[in-house]
Amino acid sequence: MTPAAARAHLLELLKSLAYEEREVILASGKPSNFYIDCKQAVLTAEGHYCVGTVICDILANAAPEVRAVGGLTMGADPIASAVAAISFTLGRPIDAFYIRKEPKGHGTQKWVEGDKRVRPGTPVAIVEDVCTTGGSTLKAIERARLHGLEVHRVITLVDREEGGREAVEKEVPFTALYKKSDFRA
Repeated sequence: MTPAAARAHLLELLKSLAYEEREVILASGKPSNFYIDCKQAVLTAEGHYCVGTVICDILANAAPEVRAVGGLTMGADPIASAVAAISFTLGRPIDAFYIRKEPKGHGTQKWVEGDKRVRPGTPVAIVEDVCTTGGSTLKAIERARLHGLEVHRVITLVDREEGGREAVEKEVPFTALYKKSDFRA
């Protein structure tokens, strides 16, 4: 499947499995009349393949120096794992890392998982499922930088077009695969 075909198919998966019109309170604390639970699509075998294929293509063209992808757990976890798996099959391995929302409560008490390979100085991309105000993404950027990682780009599956892009672009380049209007046309 070409990256363009994977991108189109991923949108169809997100529309059928992840998008719901209902009243919710978002992580940002804002109310919304729709919700996109990307994990419902990304955690399928075909969703995993599609998201990994599309993001590997974006990175190859927009940020080929990136050697690892990750972000705040849970939203970023399946995305980062999909990218790592697909990148290996393409012969251009990109490792995954996860950033905890709170430091590990025992043992090493670390924020970043996968740090044996993803060491300070590594050029990385932060991945995110949905970006609303950018708060979670900015927290991931901050935690990655505190670990010594060089954040070169942010890639989100869906930009809700509620200020997140603008907030994140003050820090690093931002790429969204889809935007709110792709779901509510």
